[in-house]
Amino acid sequence: MKTSDKILQMLKTQGELTAKVIACELGLTTMGVRQHLQSLEESQDVVFEDRKATRGRPTRFWALTPQSNSHFSDRHEDLTVQLIDSVKVVFGDGGLEQLISHREQATYTLYSQALANVDGLEAKLDMLAKLRTDEGYMATVEQQQGVYFLLENHCPICAAATKCLNFCRSELQLFQTLLQDDAIVSREEHIIEGARRCAYKVVPHRQGNSQ
Repeated sequence: MKTSDKILQMLKTQGELTAKVIACELGLTTMGVRQHLQSLEESQDVVFEDRKATRGRPTRFWALTPQSNSHFSDRHEDLTVQLIDSVKVVFGDGGLEQLISHREQATYTLYSQALANVDGLEAKLDMLAKLRTDEGYMATVEQQQGVYFLLENHCPICAAATKCLNFCRSELQLFQTLLQDDAIVSREEHIIEGARRCAYKVVPHRQGNSQ
């Protein structure tokens, strides 16, 4: 285990610690531990708080940030798959479809409100990319010869989508409905099918009519 991982593990199990305490437990120099902590701070995995001491300089305590959770084992994907299986067993395929439809409608409502005062296709796509990025999709927008591409470099629901492709169908329908007055939307690349990313091609109506 790397030293930085050991430090993260200590902070996870013991809570806030000083560099001196960490150094003592790991058999390292305090200076060496501070360098590791500084790197972890730069990657936003840890934060520090300086607290007044009874005498001398304040004591610096280090603690984990919520972002550090990515370094620890996470079984949420297993749980998601189990829940999908349970819904199908208890409520059947129809029940699962209702669940997906409800999720799609809730997301549509949220996105519609965000796009309500946004004018122009490009501005709408930029807003969508921001919304998707906030949800973990790492989305960007590119333009090529009058055609736009909404690119999603990560899929935070990959386990669910792999188990039930209707989640992906639902997301494509969501974009098509949101942008139906402005463009034709199709999916050109798909993570579930082995692509590096999901890519949605967005052809403005005037462009689509001329082809």
